Amino acid sequence: MFKSRVLSVLTSLVLIAGSPALLADPGKGHGNGKGGTHGNQGQGGGKQGGGAYYGGPQIDVGGVRVILRDNRDYWHGGSSLPPGIQKNLARGKPLPPGIAKKLDGRLLGHLPHYDGYEWQQAGTDLILVTIATGIIYEVLNNVLD
Repeated sequence: MFKSRVLSVLTSLVLIAGSPALLADPGKGHGNGKGGTHGNQGQGGGKQGGGAYYGGPQIDVGGVRVILRDNRDYWHGGSSLPPGIQKNLARGKPLPPGIAKKLDGRLLGHLPHYDGYEWQQAGTDLILVTIATGIIYEVLNNVLD
């Protein structure tokens, strides 16, 4: 009885924590129109307009690029993904199975940590994925080449 209540509470918390990712912009401006601007546009800096996506983390893209540059020994560049798979790596879409790789723990120790999200590598892209749902929250294109 106690175990089933604990399991119910944990399941509820996971579902609540994952719900902001469902409202994220799927990319190319096809979201619900209420989120912030895309973090990969412009000069590659952080998000403009001060808005995170419905309670999700605000990513400092420029800062992540600096961390990757300063910790080059902890990651290996990947090969570019086929265009069909690359097209599916967009905010708000599910992560295609089997294409992402875990990052070296030493690099993860330097990258910003966001509760409920995980950094992974897909080809030459660094992606931030919602752990509970597998939905892509952010894609940093060609930063691992």
